[in-house]
Amino acid sequence: MPLIDPPLPGYTIYDPVDPFENRAGPFWWGRKADGSRHFVLRAEDRHCNTHGILHGGLMMTMIDLTLVAIAKKEPSERFVTVSLNSEFVAAASTGDLIEAQGTLVRRTRSLAFVRGEVTSGDTVLLTASAVLKSIGPQ
Repeated sequence: MPLIDPPLPGYTIYDPVDPFENRAGPFWWGRKADGSRHFVLRAEDRHCNTHGILHGGLMMTMIDLTLVAIAKKEPSERFVTVSLNSEFVAAASTGDLIEAQGTLVRRTRSLAFVRGEVTSGDTVLLTASAVLKSIGPQ
């Protein structure tokens, strides 16, 4: 995969060796002005469906990655998604800056309950909640 510049200064690819996420995105990880971590992507034609609208599967991949990252206490932790519920709220298109952020609602020894959203500017594109299962460190 050729190197490309992040859509915002100071952002890095979250997992530079994940072949699916990097082909689908790549998704960039960084901090917002308030210090919270989130993912960003500049929508390209390849991220859109035949109608020129950002593909729903791409948004679901992005929110799944975001919610797993939010659930981690340590970078070496691993989670698998048990359940991911999402609602498509609005559309985006090529050139839009797409952002995803989430919140850890509750965490037990083996499960994490998280929720989040994908946005473009002030527009919510997708809302989601998930249950994630810890599968231990790498």
